[in-house]
Amino acid sequence: MSAPFQIAAQGRSVSPSGKVLVDVDDGLITITMNRPEVRNAVDRDLSHEVCAAIDHLDAVADLRVGILTGAGGDFCSGMDLKAFVRGEVVRVDGRGLLGLAHTPPVKPLIAAVEGYCLAGGFEATLACDLMTASRSARFGLPEAKRGLAAAAGGLIRLPRAIPPRIAMEMALTGDHVDAELLHRHGLVNVLTEPGGALQAAVGLARRVVPNAPLSVAASKRVITGQRDWDTREQFDRQAEITGPVLASHDAKEGARAFAEKRPAHWTGT
Repeated sequence: MSAPFQIAAQGRSVSPSGKVLVDVDDGLITITMNRPEVRNAVDRDLSHEVCAAIDHLDAVADLRVGILTGAGGDFCSGMDLKAFVRGEVVRVDGRGLLGLAHTPPVKPLIAAVEGYCLAGGFEATLACDLMTASRSARFGLPEAKRGLAAAAGGLIRLPRAIPPRIAMEMALTGDHVDAELLHRHGLVNVLTEPGGALQAAVGLARRVVPNAPLSVAASKRVITGQRDWDTREQFDRQAEITGPVLASHDAKEGARAFAEKRPAHWTGT
């Protein structure tokens, strides 16, 4: 279970440990991992409190999009190895690291990456839907150098997201790659100058926030699910998800708003 904490309807909230900062602003929630002294390495508190903030994104109807980022110029260096040696369990039970590895949110989540984005930190971005990254960001799966394995999604999601042999090279060598390589292969949506990843993520989020929530959720669900569907059943599987959207009140509202040249007023029904 995640460790719940009080998150304000607007403005900044701080988790009980101080290791997670949450900012809510007009439909957008920004979740900041706040252990800059260790490049935002994930210990138990950080993992559970990020999970709680992500649960809040899905639970609150007014929130449409989330951003996950790190404080102090780095995204996340992965699992805190000192905590691991102490025997600390940094995974959320049944949900994996940060509550993301096994159970990404229903609503869109954007990773905004500066600096180091390694191991479990990199794997967290693979569970996100979109990513912005600074040109100076460094990505990697260094687990093989530490006698570990990238079991928080890296070995499964990365070869589906970029050419498999590049994913294989990253996993077997443990070496870092730059953001430009991942941008060329489509994993990074927006490449920025250093210091610009969060601003770019906000800009991307602001293009999603005004859209119909049922449409956004259904689109994400189909795109993430369809890769495992049999080709003979894919349109039937899609119809199960998109049918209720097309029959919704919001579908009619969107058409009316277009005809009347006014903003749509979504109800999520």
